[in-house]
Amino acid sequence: MSGLWLATALLLGAAIAIYLSCELFVNGVEWLGRSLSVGSKATGSVLAAFGTALPESIVTLVAVAFGGAETKALGVGAALGGPLALATVAYATVGVSLILSRQQLANTPAMRGAFRGLARDQGWFLTIFAAKIALGLFVFAWKPWLGLFFLAAYGLYIRKEMAGPGEDEGELEPLTFAPGHATPPLLRILLQTVLALTIIFVASHLFVGQLATLAPLFGVEPQLVALLLSPIATELPETMNAIIWVRQGKHRLALANISGAMMIQATVPTAFGLFWTPWLLDRSLLLAAAVTASAIAVMILAFRAGRVSRALFASMGLFYLLFAALLIAMRAAG
Repeated sequence: MSGLWLATALLLGAAIAIYLSCELFVNGVEWLGRSLSVGSKATGSVLAAFGTALPESIVTLVAVAFGGAETKALGVGAALGGPLALATVAYATVGVSLILSRQQLANTPAMRGAFRGLARDQGWFLTIFAAKIALGLFVFAWKPWLGLFFLAAYGLYIRKEMAGPGEDEGELEPLTFAPGHATPPLLRILLQTVLALTIIFVASHLFVGQLATLAPLFGVEPQLVALLLSPIATELPETMNAIIWVRQGKHRLALANISGAMMIQATVPTAFGLFWTPWLLDRSLLLAAAVTASAIAVMILAFRAGRVSRALFASMGLFYLLFAALLIAMRAAG
């Protein structure tokens, strides 16, 4: 019983640490974007997304490059589970946060332009995602070389985002590490951002570890933890960022962060998987891919039509519930 209470306390403590460090991170990364003369979209889609996805990408790299067969399989699963969690749970979190804070998405030319940009980004994601799934169906000798294509695709995405217009979300809150400076020193901005990322990295892995400890105590199979719960846990920083930015009324930053994180998850972990594993997908991973693609198709149509609402975002969580139900049914059927 003491083990249960300890694991629960550590789980809650890790979640609180992630949220508080995300507060530090979003404050620091916004100032970093301002210092680099980067617009709000690139701040969310490149700087924030790269920062929060880098630690988990390194973990995937270590798993597929140096782990055994089971660890490599978990690494491949993470490369599929991340986009699923972002396309469903992260978007749903934005919708629920908007509802709870009684906010509406602004119907302005800037926001409509942001929706069109997100539709293009999600279209590119879906194209790259379809390619990575197709590669998981076949075996051929030169497949590992195609990992370079996915790294190049992410490089082109960064170039496009950084070359975009430099619009911002207005005034920034003072930097936490330099509250008395109207324009904080770059060194303090970097110190705050890197420290926050370090705490996020440590706390996220503590959170995942406690999930693995608690699940067997409640009769949940380790495989279901890996496919259902671990992806949500690993994408927790991006989800926390979205909550914070929605609370601050910075909706474009929240949506850009999710979109940018999805582009990383579609490319970098895939490249690592192609380099060091056979990259063959089983039924559960193909199911995850189908649900992810369906959710993104809905968002692309909504972004293009400009028919985006907080209710639509919140409803994206239903795709995750559908995945969970189908996965459990699939495992029960053998």
